Amino acid sequence: MNESRIYIVSGDESGLRLDHFLTIKEETLSRSFIQKLIKEESITVNDKPSKPSHKLRDNDRVEIIVPEPKPAHAQPENIPLNVLYEDGAIIVINKPAGMVTHPAAGNYAGTLVNAILAHCPDLSGIGGVQRPGIVHRLDKDTSGVLVVAKTDWAHQSLAVQFKEHRVKKIYLALICGIPAQDNGTIIAPIGRSIRNRQKMAVTNLRAREAITHFKAIERYDGFSFVEVIPETGRTHQIRVHLAHIGHPVVGDQVYGGGYKRAINEAHSPKLKQMIAELNRQALHAHLLGFRHPSTEEYVEFTAPIPGDIRVVLDVLRSQSSQ
Repeated sequence: MNESRIYIVSGDESGLRLDHFLTIKEETLSRSFIQKLIKEESITVNDKPSKPSHKLRDNDRVEIIVPEPKPAHAQPENIPLNVLYEDGAIIVINKPAGMVTHPAAGNYAGTLVNAILAHCPDLSGIGGVQRPGIVHRLDKDTSGVLVVAKTDWAHQSLAVQFKEHRVKKIYLALICGIPAQDNGTIIAPIGRSIRNRQKMAVTNLRAREAITHFKAIERYDGFSFVEVIPETGRTHQIRVHLAHIGHPVVGDQVYGGGYKRAINEAHSPKLKQMIAELNRQALHAHLLGFRHPSTEEYVEFTAPIPGDIRVVLDVLRSQSSQ
């Protein structure tokens, strides 16, 4: 059966394009698929068909009819991959922002899994027909290092390491504001938001322990570049925790108003333009370290800061030196 989902526009969501709003709400759906649903009138605003570019207002009622999930296997697609390392057991990818990790309802093509199936068709089957080889994931609009298992043995080994928090993960993030301390630890449980089930939140209701460490690397006028180490691995943990302490990730349109706040605090038209063109949260999975499933030796892989975040940093650095 098709599924109906309803959202009420509020706060910082006012003024967003309809397709952008739903891309944020429906993280497993691509913008192209959302635009297709809009054209098919499967998405309405206040019970009326609309256009992808329609600007939303406070209290608008947006309804999306999501098609019934297809039971088909994920299909190989010839999509270029930035391979950092590969052997018979694992493949390590530098995932670009905008790419969903694995297929889900309404988003069966263009994912990392589709690309990897074309690159190495004999992936581990533990993850199921839609998620072969997938041990962990990155948010669609988060870039960086991601490891995929090519054998069942490698999958089991990596899964245990992630579960027992024996994997080293370092993220880099550009955040709004300047933390009071250079180093800090955020300890706050995370669970589903009561107000919006598509979001996560710091809450004591049906929540799980979440711990995030951060260290300021550079400070600018109204912004900071930080290194973040998540000790636990909750959904959207870094974005939720940084927003919780009042320093949302620049460009984040879901948590803490990180997009509008960054635009408002940018002190030059050029910086405002760079942040607007970023079109995603400035969060990058920089380093991933673990015991290799075959050799048991510790290995580390890094991905450089992508160009879209780097250009924003360059503008901030140049303005801070003036």
